[in-house]
Amino acid sequence: MKENQSFTVKTNTTLLPFLIECFPKKSRNHAKGLLSRGQIYVDGIKRTHFAYVLKPGQEITVEALSLDKAFMQGISIVFEDSDIIVIDKPCGMLSVATEKEREQTAYHIITDYADKFHHLKQIFIVHRLDRETSGIMMFAKNENIKNLLQERWDELVTHRGYTAVVEGIPQKSEGKIISWLKQTKTLIVYSSKEEGDGQKSITNYKTVKHNDSHSLIEISLETGRKNQIRAHMRELGHPVSGDKKYGAKTNPAERLCLHASRLSFIHPVSGKVMDFCSPVPRSFLKLLS
Repeated sequence: MKENQSFTVKTNTTLLPFLIECFPKKSRNHAKGLLSRGQIYVDGIKRTHFAYVLKPGQEITVEALSLDKAFMQGISIVFEDSDIIVIDKPCGMLSVATEKEREQTAYHIITDYADKFHHLKQIFIVHRLDRETSGIMMFAKNENIKNLLQERWDELVTHRGYTAVVEGIPQKSEGKIISWLKQTKTLIVYSSKEEGDGQKSITNYKTVKHNDSHSLIEISLETGRKNQIRAHMRELGHPVSGDKKYGAKTNPAERLCLHASRLSFIHPVSGKVMDFCSPVPRSFLKLLS
C-alpha cells in the first residue's frame, strides 16, 4: 500500500470488522496489524481499539507506511502491539546474526523497522527458526516481555505447529515420537532412545496428503529442541525433503520443506489467547499435486 486509502462507514459497526470488510482479500491479522501499528484514523483521529464504535457517515483513513519489499526483504508483519511483534519469515533468512552474516537477518530487519517507525532502538529475540525454515516467529519490544516469554515459554505457548514435506510415506499415518536429543561437535543433532541420553523431546505428526514419493505432514511440538523435527523425521525414516544434513536424498522444491505454520500463546500482559497462522508454501503443495 503506497497511498492513503479512505472508506465511508455505511452502517453501525465496530472498527475491526469494518476493516476486515474493506480488505476482503486480506486476513483478519492484516486488519489487526493496521490498528496495532497506528495506521487507522476515524474522522482524522488515530484509533487503535479493535472495538471502537463506528456510525454511518464517518470517514476511515488507512495511512500508508513505506514498508516496501526492499526494506522488509520478504518479511511480513502479522501482528504488532506495544509488547510484541509477530512476523512471517521467508525461507533462506537467518533469525539472528552469525560471524559471517550480520545484516540479512530477521532480527536486524525488524530492529531497523522498529527504529524507523516506532523510534525503538532495540528489540529482543524470543525464539528462533532455522535459516531454511520459513514461517511464524515472534520478537519482544522490551526486555521484561522477553524474559516473561522465555521464563514461562512452556506455560504460555499452547501450540507450535509446523508443516513439512517428507520423503516417502510414513507407515503410520499419525504418531508420537519420543526420544532424547543431543548435539555432536559437528553440530548435528542425534536421537537416542536411551532415557537421559540428551534432552527429552516429543514430536507429534499426522499425514495430511501424499503421492508416491512424498507426504505432506502436520507437526505439533511438545518440546522445542534445536533441529528436533529434522532429527525426528530422520529417525522415522522419512527425512524432510531438501534436508541433506539429516538424510534427505531429494530436493525437488530447492529448499528445506519445513514451515512454522502456527503459533498460539497466551499474551504475557493482557492474558488473551493469541493464535497466528501462515499458509502452507505453494512449493510444498506443488510436490503433492
